[in-house]
Amino acid sequence: MLCHRCRLLATRIIQRTSPKVVQRSRLISSISTQQATRAFPRVSRSSLRASQTLTRPYSASATAPDSAPTAPVLPEKPDYLDDAESAIWDKLAAEFAPTELMVQDISGGCGSMYGIEIASEKFRDANMLKQQRMVNAALGDQMKGWHGVQLRTKVP
Repeated sequence: MLCHRCRLLATRIIQRTSPKVVQRSRLISSISTQQATRAFPRVSRSSLRASQTLTRPYSASATAPDSAPTAPVLPEKPDYLDDAESAIWDKLAAEFAPTELMVQDISGGCGSMYGIEIASEKFRDANMLKQQRMVNAALGDQMKGWHGVQLRTKVP
């Protein structure tokens, strides 16, 4: 489905080519408009009650208004982690209850450098530096033997 500007641009280009194609573009334009009105019907404000709100079904915040908040779902531990990666995973999962967690040895298998991506609610209202310091504190002495770490933190 094309937006209004794209349909106009396509129509102008097609009009320059041939008259038969112009008729076809008008047909396509009317069909896409009909499909759009069926998918997103217009609702007048007067027909909405005060308690009703319009939500998009694909929106991340589209939840039932009466539903209770759900507990965060912890990610499942991958089975391909080696012992060192698994130990890092366990520490971070216990400390932060992350919604997303990825631990990977990026040193080629020698265990001197790790890539860590973590998303947790505990990072909310903390800047990036503070978030990374929280992860460094959780890993503690384990990080002292590493050459480096690629750390990506975020709030879900």
